[in-house]
Amino acid sequence: MDAAAAVRSLLSPGAGFDPYPAYAALRSAGPIVGHDGAFFVTGWAAADAVLRDPRMIVFDSGLLDQHWPDWRRNKGVALFADSMLKHNPPNHTRMRRLASGVFTPRRVARLRDVIVAQVDETVAELAAGADGGVVDFMTYLAYPLPIGVICALLGVPAADRGRFRRLAEALTAVLEVQLTEAQAAAAHEAAGELEEYFASLIEVRRRDPRDDLVTALAAAHDAGGDQLTAGELMGNLALLLVAGFETTTNLLGNGLRLLLDRPAHVTRLREDPAAVGAYVEEILRFDPPVQLTGRFAGADAEVAGLPVPEGSEIMLFLGAANRDPARFADPDRFDPGRSGNAPLSFGAGIHYCLGAPLARLEAEVALPAVLRRFPRMALAGEPVRRDRLTLRGWAALPVAPGSVD
Repeated sequence: MDAAAAVRSLLSPGAGFDPYPAYAALRSAGPIVGHDGAFFVTGWAAADAVLRDPRMIVFDSGLLDQHWPDWRRNKGVALFADSMLKHNPPNHTRMRRLASGVFTPRRVARLRDVIVAQVDETVAELAAGADGGVVDFMTYLAYPLPIGVICALLGVPAADRGRFRRLAEALTAVLEVQLTEAQAAAAHEAAGELEEYFASLIEVRRRDPRDDLVTALAAAHDAGGDQLTAGELMGNLALLLVAGFETTTNLLGNGLRLLLDRPAHVTRLREDPAAVGAYVEEILRFDPPVQLTGRFAGADAEVAGLPVPEGSEIMLFLGAANRDPARFADPDRFDPGRSGNAPLSFGAGIHYCLGAPLARLEAEVALPAVLRRFPRMALAGEPVRRDRLTLRGWAALPVAPGSVD
């Protein structure tokens, strides 16, 4: 497979099933490759440099107007366009500052008790759902755990959690390279439903404020001035809810599959739970939940010695960068003991994932708890990959928990 074929493969339907051979083929042509007027990055150092370069901007509403004039007709696209994910400074700086007040290290640390309680609840439901047979790990734990945690942080009532998996599945399709007409229509409908839901919840929190993110962001909007527009309020709440738990869901599913394929590591992690931090970092490197992100060159630049003209689109394959042999020794080997492990799975620079510490904490609590409670857990049947590359994970991960300790 040459570089052009690798690019075509990675931009085609089905790319998310197993992108790693195409990553390797593209990387063999260099850490950054130009093709059909765009640039594709697979090298770790090159990707890190692009993510940290202030000249490299995200695909904001101005760029959408140039490349997709009728984008506002789709509420799914418009909802994310109003969030900090799709804004550059100074608007990004303003919005991120408002949200980051809730994701402080102290607040995330305080969530450990919430996470432990949620893990206990979901592990018990997984055991009950299996009843000695086969159960889908994604349905019983990988989805409900992060949904429960992010809902607690946002202030979303527990009774409402059940609707969000369906809405997230539909809405996040607009973040992928390929978007069918059916997916676009489903994303539009999901965004409308989510907007209605948050509009109602915001009114409740205005009457009954709580120590949560919905209350805090609604107060910022109500304060007037330039703190937060109505569109930004909705966009950021949707981003924090939907994109936040989707990433953690993929981390949990990818992580369990990797471990169950490697029984020696399951034994080690059960015997040495203090090693879980290193395991989570290696899971993030080896099979990251977010594999792709993009930038535009806001000015002429040079990346890894290659000129990148102003206005160029740049696609960064984070899953490829995490297996760059120039950065990681023996990169195709799963090795939680590797030193200097610094994957780009949560990005870098000003758009570094705000919820990264929370996602890591959830995985560090959940994975050892599952392996401890179900020491004989094994894969049962064929797992089903979602046809997604940006947010890469499992649609179904059937497991046989075995007897419970």
